Amino acid sequence: MTTVTEADVLRDALGLLKDREQVAERLLGSSAKHSFDPDKELDWDAPYEDGKWFWPPELVSLYDTPLWKRMSEEQRILLSRHEAAALASLGIWFELILMQLLVRHVYDKAATSAHVRFALTEIEDECRHSRMFARLIAHGGTPWYPVSRAHQNLGRLFKTISTTPGSFTATLLGEEVLDWMQRLTFPDERVQPLIRGVTRIHVIEEARHVRYAREELRRQMLTAPRWSREFTRVTSGEFARVFSVAFVNPEVYTNVGLDKREAVAQVKASGHRQELMQTGAKKLTDFLDDIGVLRGVGRRLWRSSGLLA
Repeated sequence: MTTVTEADVLRDALGLLKDREQVAERLLGSSAKHSFDPDKELDWDAPYEDGKWFWPPELVSLYDTPLWKRMSEEQRILLSRHEAAALASLGIWFELILMQLLVRHVYDKAATSAHVRFALTEIEDECRHSRMFARLIAHGGTPWYPVSRAHQNLGRLFKTISTTPGSFTATLLGEEVLDWMQRLTFPDERVQPLIRGVTRIHVIEEARHVRYAREELRRQMLTAPRWSREFTRVTSGEFARVFSVAFVNPEVYTNVGLDKREAVAQVKASGHRQELMQTGAKKLTDFLDDIGVLRGVGRRLWRSSGLLA
């Protein structure tokens, strides 16, 4: 009788992984063909169109709640304008974390490798995205919506203690849920052309970032020490809880003339909103489950975040 050891399983699993350098070379080729300068690609001088949304109404946090049904169409569109700004603000916060994690990841690796060169290319992309989001907020005439001080501090802590697989798990969490929403936004003719242009650029360029992160996370969950994998499961679950809370900034409700407490309570109670967030995260959670991230305490934390059905 042949005994299959853990080393045999690991060797077989590693054999199924795609070559890291080949993946990076393909992604570098995609970057060369499909990268955009938002300052030149988008018409920042065109005025916003009356009656058009800044985010598809079905994706606005209060959609289909009792409060939504009492709001005028004008107030609903105004809320979409502020929520678009809040999501852009959240995106900048997240991308600043991501850029620092990527620098940490390649710090001691050969700078001539395709893997590192693509990481540097992704950092370049994320810098452009953050500038694009900042310009969008300023252009929309809305406030800047920073995350809470507690979440700022948690972000600092996460950047300090995160494992490499934990960093890539957080990367995918921040990218894939928003990516799902943006894929619904850029083809939607009800939405302002500038918003559609911003989301289109972001979707195209983020597709290669997601591929890079998925390939590396799959590798890390096979090769990282056991303690690192277990720590990743817990920290990724906690980051999911932070992300799900930070996804809607309560100040948007005050700024459009709504009662903040009532609005937050109705969002929490909204079956539509819960289903929306779980649908947006499903592709990611299926992948994380497949590679062994969603286990034990980490899985329970993901459930409590509301992102895992």
